[in-house]
Amino acid sequence: MLSLRLARGAHPLVLLRRLLVAAAAAGVGFLLLCTLGHAVAHPKEAEGSVVRLLWCVVPLAAVVQFAVAVARTDGTTRPREGMDAVGLGPVALSLLAAVSTALSCAVGSCAALFIYLELRGNLHLTSLGGSATKLLDGGRPLPWAAVLTLLSLLPVLAAAACAIMLRPGERSPEDPRADDTAPAVKAPEPKRTYSGLPWGVAVIATGLALESYASDGSAPPAEALLNLPGRVGGASPGLVGGWLLACFGLCLAGPGLTHWCGVLLSAGRPGPVRLLAGRILQDAAPRLGRPLGVLCAVASGTLAAVELYGAAWAPSGAGPFGPLTGLGAALVMACVTATALTAALDTRQSRTDTVATLLRLGIPTSLLRSAAAVRTCALVAVMAPLTWVVGELAVMPLTR
Repeated sequence: MLSLRLARGAHPLVLLRRLLVAAAAAGVGFLLLCTLGHAVAHPKEAEGSVVRLLWCVVPLAAVVQFAVAVARTDGTTRPREGMDAVGLGPVALSLLAAVSTALSCAVGSCAALFIYLELRGNLHLTSLGGSATKLLDGGRPLPWAAVLTLLSLLPVLAAAACAIMLRPGERSPEDPRADDTAPAVKAPEPKRTYSGLPWGVAVIATGLALESYASDGSAPPAEALLNLPGRVGGASPGLVGGWLLACFGLCLAGPGLTHWCGVLLSAGRPGPVRLLAGRILQDAAPRLGRPLGVLCAVASGTLAAVELYGAAWAPSGAGPFGPLTGLGAALVMACVTATALTAALDTRQSRTDTVATLLRLGIPTSLLRSAAAVRTCALVAVMAPLTWVVGELAVMPLTR
């Protein structure tokens, strides 16, 4: 009930982000129901159904990441002074954020069930009823226990991820020798390290080497993917594993790359714009770097897949991807992009007090806007070529 009251009184931008989470959850629920429908209609193709279910893991993970990012930026679930007195401490607020996220995902899952049943021809409530009966295998009844299990998967995972990621941090240990009358002295914060950058580079190199070793130098045949929603038949486990390792390496390297972009911006004798842009990037690296790394990983994988499979299908004239494969790819790209934008908004909100202090000191707003433009250009100048290079290196062993 408290979650519903907070949602009703939330800012319109917060409501919009929650609606986007519900829409993304609806897309994942629709893909899961399509996989279930195929499994029911084709009981002898168990392997194909399992592969379809595995393809749904990527959109599922992207939506969970987006839901956690939205919950992190929700101001109604952040700790405030005096909330402990009414029983809403940091732990309770993290659980409240998890419940709110689960409700948003549950709404999306219910919408996916309604759309799926209507397109399948089970409801006939609109003019679209039964328009996709053949595509969605509408000739067989669905096992409702499996339907509820699949649709409850995303709300449960998203709520658990929110509860874990938004849990209150551990307090700094106090010195037992300190006198009670002495003023409290905070322990120094641990120095941030970015060891993920060398590990990320190593993982990327390992993935590309594994892919080069496992590939036979030939592009995948036209039947290497199915339209609903696709399979990796014809692609060896080493090839898929190499792609995944390269993408995982980009995710690991994201915070380190963001930090060193800030270091390079503020190196030498920088002016006020470069200095401010560099310091802000260094401070925002832990929050912004990981979503940017995931976005780069998805973009490089998309570039590699389009170049590889597009070249393979061009002579035959057949479409390389079916509608549900396209829906899953669009859902993943939209979620990781929205997650990066949400993380950028979160870092901006965390600098509210700093920006207010700078404005009181007489810093012009044009300088702040110039610093934001410099930060964006620096990130694009580093991340875009890296994404293109990884995508090209991933395709090179298959097109030589």
